[in-house]
Amino acid sequence: MDIGTQIKKLRRERKYTQAHLAELLGTKPTTVASWEQGRNKPLMDKVQKMSIIFGVPISEIVGGEDSDLPSNIIYPKGLKRVTIPIIGEIACGDPITAEENIEGYTEVIFDKSVPSGILFALHCKGHSMEPTIPDGSMVVIKSQPTVEDGEIAAVLVDDDNEATLKRVKHQGDLVMLMPDNKEYDPIILDKDHPGRIVGKAIRYTASLSGEE
Repeated sequence: MDIGTQIKKLRRERKYTQAHLAELLGTKPTTVASWEQGRNKPLMDKVQKMSIIFGVPISEIVGGEDSDLPSNIIYPKGLKRVTIPIIGEIACGDPITAEENIEGYTEVIFDKSVPSGILFALHCKGHSMEPTIPDGSMVVIKSQPTVEDGEIAAVLVDDDNEATLKRVKHQGDLVMLMPDNKEYDPIILDKDHPGRIVGKAIRYTASLSGEE
């Protein structure tokens, strides 16, 4: 399926008019129409925005036109690349991948199928999850409201605008956010100190020591 047909399909599934989608993208309805009719193709920044608006990976929009994605890397057969947003500060009450929360994009390579659902990335700040996740790592998060005990989650605590990464442990009515570094104390979530899980950590990448 070509990119124009896929944009039209995703737009109609979400009951957007061309004018509404154009407004969200900061472009003109005639531009959206030209994409859907195959007369023009959207630039990469518009494709990235549509992936957020539609809640799908970029690869689902470009379909068989992956060759249009800018890259000077040749990937071995079977590897899949996905461009996902990097989330900075999180506006209270907004969806995690709302445009105002995004500080950039990063490309992630999967050697198996790409996880379903919405993916985003966070910078790990601090040493509380070492040695499992080093300070400064880029962590890929799958958006979901709950995780199993022992899994690492990105959690918003006390209406803060940055997500903390911790292992989740349920104990009665309490939720304990456990650091892997024993020098740090757990964070206890209760009615007086609420929190919200925004996703599950599924992988991370880290720079070599001393490198940015």
